[in-house]
Amino acid sequence: MASVASLSASLQQRVSAALAAAVPSATDADPLLRRSDRADFQANGVLGLAKKAKANPRELAGAVLAALPTDELIAEVEVSGPGFLNITVSDAAIIGTLAARAADDRLGVPLKDAPGTTVVDYAQPNVAKEMHVGHLRSSVIGDALCKVLEFGGEQVVRRHHIGDWGTQFGMLVQYLIEHPHELDHAEGEKDAGEASMSRLDRLYKASGALFKSDEAFKERARRRVVDLQAGDPETLALWQRFVDESKIYFDSVYRKLDIEIRDEDIVGESGYNDMLAETCDLLEKSGVAVWSNGALCVFFDDVKGKDGEPVPLIVRKTDGGYGYAATDLSAIRNRTGELHADTLLYVVDVRQTLHFRMVFETARRAGWLTGDVTARHLPFGTLLGKDGKPFKTRAGESVKLEDLLDEAVQRATAVVREKGEKIGLTEDEIRANGEQVGIGAVKYADLSTSLGKDYVFDLDRMVSLNGDTSVYIQYAYARTRSIFRKAAEGQRPAPHPELALDPAERALGLHLDAFAETLAEVAEVYEPHRLASYLFQLASLFTTFYEQCPVLTAEGGPAQVENRLFLCELTARTLRQGLSLLGIRTPERL
Repeated sequence: MASVASLSASLQQRVSAALAAAVPSATDADPLLRRSDRADFQANGVLGLAKKAKANPRELAGAVLAALPTDELIAEVEVSGPGFLNITVSDAAIIGTLAARAADDRLGVPLKDAPGTTVVDYAQPNVAKEMHVGHLRSSVIGDALCKVLEFGGEQVVRRHHIGDWGTQFGMLVQYLIEHPHELDHAEGEKDAGEASMSRLDRLYKASGALFKSDEAFKERARRRVVDLQAGDPETLALWQRFVDESKIYFDSVYRKLDIEIRDEDIVGESGYNDMLAETCDLLEKSGVAVWSNGALCVFFDDVKGKDGEPVPLIVRKTDGGYGYAATDLSAIRNRTGELHADTLLYVVDVRQTLHFRMVFETARRAGWLTGDVTARHLPFGTLLGKDGKPFKTRAGESVKLEDLLDEAVQRATAVVREKGEKIGLTEDEIRANGEQVGIGAVKYADLSTSLGKDYVFDLDRMVSLNGDTSVYIQYAYARTRSIFRKAAEGQRPAPHPELALDPAERALGLHLDAFAETLAEVAEVYEPHRLASYLFQLASLFTTFYEQCPVLTAEGGPAQVENRLFLCELTARTLRQGLSLLGIRTPERL
């Protein structure tokens, strides 16, 4: 089905035509239409146009008003203030547009006219290391952006740039050679992910301690790094064991977080090894990079240290090794040259801002990022404890991501149990809902915060039924389902454009109609918090509607019951679709 024009878009068209009719030179004048508390919409474009045309704004507003068509869309228009147009749409237009949305599986959300290919670099855990809270935001934000972009028709390539290369692997592989059973799996392991992490952690600590205390082992480990970088088959096979063991652990954490990480999407630092030497050669030959103090560097006029000296991007280090920059530049070559991406998104914390600025500028100078390609770093803020400092354990260590998720589920299950036992939920339902509510609470707290901001991790607030939380939105969804369970056999949803709407029905209807525009905005500016905000407002408007407009006992008779059930059904579908794009599930009963 074709996409559904929103009430706002239809109005925009009519007011634009009326502006052009009143001032023939204003063919492309923007009506500056927005939602208003004075009417449904307010058009402010007359003021700017009057200034240009040197006309009286109120008189011009009157001429525009006279040029507006009288049709089924506009119920009333008035000129207010210095020349604003306050526009009220008809009840019939609201229900008619919503009926068109309801008839479409995609709720009338259009697919992109000219979809491109976007590579999203997110969820970057490190091999052989435990995932901590720092990995949460990249994973959750990246996953939501991928879902929104895909829903809009974009071809999305996920890239999990895991930390799977570096000098530490010489130490780890050498230790495994000398202690060959350290990564063996025991029979009947209950939690494969936990067992894998336990093995890796034990091996990491033991090899690290030996590396510090035993010079002979340190030398053997350093030689092993050389073997690894030279592609020695035995060393690579043992390195691969660490990667595979880590993937078992990653998979268990991401399953808990309800995020799918497919094996083909994992292209770690090692995935670009074969390109590194060529990347450096190309940069050197083109003059983009120069040798300085034994390292291959790229310099920038506007990047200087505290001493005023230039701070370069180091592509190849003095010891001949390659820095992160060489890997990131090789990844750009791969993503634009091989994958033909026109957009590159990097969901990485704010501390890497300068690094990406330098990498992108270098890639542009080298011709790997052309004017046809957009490269964006999407920096996100820090997770804070209630004390306003970076979230740590009492011992000052980073909080393990799994521990945090387990606690969220535990708290949420207690909240669900309190209400669930009153409505007869089974123990299995309470447990399943507790998981969906707990993980949803963690994701929503993250996604409802604008990207660049830090936010306080407060589980008590996150699992609250009141306020801007996912639980509040999930509960609004469950309430719509409850209404349908209580409905009599003959009470079914159906739109009735002929009926007058109550204020709460109108407010809910107008907001439902803005779903597609909200998703288009999120896809354009890469800000998932706009969708979170839309859904919270939708849940709030539904709650007001639920309190003010009886559904199954509506006084207006069967037609009003059907119309209100129609609003409930469309609200449920919109909440469910919206939360799904944020990676949050919607329990049927809460």
